[in-house]
Amino acid sequence: MKVLPRIMIEDQEIKNLSPLAAKSANSKGRLHKDDKCDVRTDFQRDRDRIIYSKSFRRLKHKTQVFIKPEGDHYRTRLTHTLEVAQISRTIARALNLNEDLVESISLAHDIGHSPFGHAGEEALNETIKEFDKSASFSHVDQSLRVVDLLEKNHKGLNLTFEVRDGIIKHSKGRYGNLFIDENETNVEHSTLESEIVRIADRVAYINHDIDDAIRAGIIKEDDLPKDSAAVLGKSISQRINAMVKDIIKNSYDKKHIVMSDVVAKATEKLKEFMFNSVYTNSSAKAEEAKARDVIKKLFYFYMKNPDKLPKGVVHPSLDMLNIKDCARAVCDFISGMTDGYAITTYEEIFIPKGWG
Repeated sequence: MKVLPRIMIEDQEIKNLSPLAAKSANSKGRLHKDDKCDVRTDFQRDRDRIIYSKSFRRLKHKTQVFIKPEGDHYRTRLTHTLEVAQISRTIARALNLNEDLVESISLAHDIGHSPFGHAGEEALNETIKEFDKSASFSHVDQSLRVVDLLEKNHKGLNLTFEVRDGIIKHSKGRYGNLFIDENETNVEHSTLESEIVRIADRVAYINHDIDDAIRAGIIKEDDLPKDSAAVLGKSISQRINAMVKDIIKNSYDKKHIVMSDVVAKATEKLKEFMFNSVYTNSSAKAEEAKARDVIKKLFYFYMKNPDKLPKGVVHPSLDMLNIKDCARAVCDFISGMTDGYAITTYEEIFIPKGWG
């Protein structure tokens, strides 16, 4: 009997990939039992499920840093996702780790992000707490909720443990550790592939956000920290190349994905520069107050009028007569909106229409 293509790929992974790599044949499995594909490995199948999901497609109209920017060349949440995938795959291939796994994690890591970027995320987190003090909203948790529960008409994508692990592990925040802390307990296990995405996410956003901020005239190349430029270079390609090569050099055959101290400090300095000059203190943030207002007013409206939620958006496990479940349903709906849909919905509800 002819060997199935999937079996051949799985055998090649075991034979050719690093002993430290995650092997698709050894996956810890899915939330729900699922028949194997004859052609694709489990990680390849995860990638395809993510790409064909509605939530993934909506990322093209969600904010990265600039809310509804004028111009076609600013990054969106989708282009950020693709850049993370490209950087992750480059690192994984050089380290002889599993490219399919890092690609799947990368493509899904922001799939639950709200409209209007982190301003929208913060507004949802603040507002849901008004109805349920124990509740919270973060794009990380929501990304897992999307792939586990909300996609495919509430059937979820039923992804592998390793991809789900990478999603929940990717976020660091402003002050979180870039590198995996042995004491982290939010997930039982991790893979080197998930660590790659965790670092590639920062490599991507620091560099493409610098590029966008320069294009917008918010900062100039000469404003960047001089000591970081001396280590990493002055252009986006030089910086990414320096970071990626350093990660590869310092992580080969190691149990964790790391940077050298010199490059890590230069990267950290760039990150802090961007937080101080762009993310929290610039004209790029000028519309954030309005964006927050849109999110909050939509939330209050749907809490008062849950019957106005579109059919089919409420997860069957939620009881809409229970205020906490209702708040979660509203949060699910609004977080899935694109920037444009949120604004259009706001206008339809709150802006008077003329006669004629």
